[in-house]
Amino acid sequence: MRTPLFDSHVAAGGRMVDFAGWEMPVQYSGILAEHKAVREAVGIFDISHMGEFFVSGPGSAAWLDSLLTNNVASLPDGTAQYSLLLNERGGVIDDLIVYRLGAEKFLLIVNASMIEEDAAWMNDRLAGGVTFENASAGFAALAIQGPLAGGVFERLFGREMPAERNRILQIGSDFVVTTGYTGESGFEWLMPAGEASSAWRRALDAGAKPCGLGARDTLRLEMCYPLNGSDLSPNHTPLEAGLGYFVDLNKPDFIGKAALASQKADGVPSRLCALRVTEKAPPIRPHYPVWIDGEPVTETTSGALSPSLGDGIALAYLPAGYSKPGQEVEIEVRGRRFRACVRKKPLYQKEA
Repeated sequence: MRTPLFDSHVAAGGRMVDFAGWEMPVQYSGILAEHKAVREAVGIFDISHMGEFFVSGPGSAAWLDSLLTNNVASLPDGTAQYSLLLNERGGVIDDLIVYRLGAEKFLLIVNASMIEEDAAWMNDRLAGGVTFENASAGFAALAIQGPLAGGVFERLFGREMPAERNRILQIGSDFVVTTGYTGESGFEWLMPAGEASSAWRRALDAGAKPCGLGARDTLRLEMCYPLNGSDLSPNHTPLEAGLGYFVDLNKPDFIGKAALASQKADGVPSRLCALRVTEKAPPIRPHYPVWIDGEPVTETTSGALSPSLGDGIALAYLPAGYSKPGQEVEIEVRGRRFRACVRKKPLYQKEA
């Protein structure tokens, strides 16, 4: 599949790769340069492969609360929250963002690889008084991220970018939201699919540098933001993934709640930990064995060379007893083991 911006990426020199069935740019000028642009200036990513669901009706908030971990009913109009869709075992089907457009209307942004599965799961459990629409095919989206994103926002929309995160504005047929996946300030811009090429050109003219999936991955990994399908899966709960802040066990019943309540009472068996390599090593990738005390205990779920830190970094589920910062581990790369250490999240922090 291709987003409406495929030709724009090719024309800009984007190197296209398969991502969840989509032809997407992995880089343009290079991952390091694009990563630096987002950390120090402003970059733009095509996120049109993501899914958009609209939920409306008098029962919409209560219905979403029965499916998702966070407290949707408490969400004020014009704001957003991160949440998770779980199976009965408490495992993660998908992580997503819920935007409250009004008292009885919501927008959900879901992961590209999960659009059809999420839509089927939600439709199968649709409640009375709720209308569900999968509008993914009709929308394109851009993520404009970096410390200079506010200037791009002003040049595009003639107004100041909201200072607060997790805000959503409707501007004509577009939605502009102050969310992102890089750890930098910025916004995401949703528009009708037919307007994507024009929006892309306007954003580039306003100063944003085109960036691909490679930089998006290193940026999010430095912040320890989990990637669904890699760091999040149906085999691990949000509590194991360190996402308990986004789980409200005090609200009425939701799918997976009983499993999470039991796990919270008994203690999690493993934790998703941030690892930083402490010696010179080849780049770390997903599925590399992780050793503790001479025994292989798990594998990395994500891994990369951190452009900001200059070291290899990774995420991995470690047994709970070995998950505290300071725990020493080894990561096996092509038959050799390299020393690493559990670090406090996030791995990258801006200087004050």
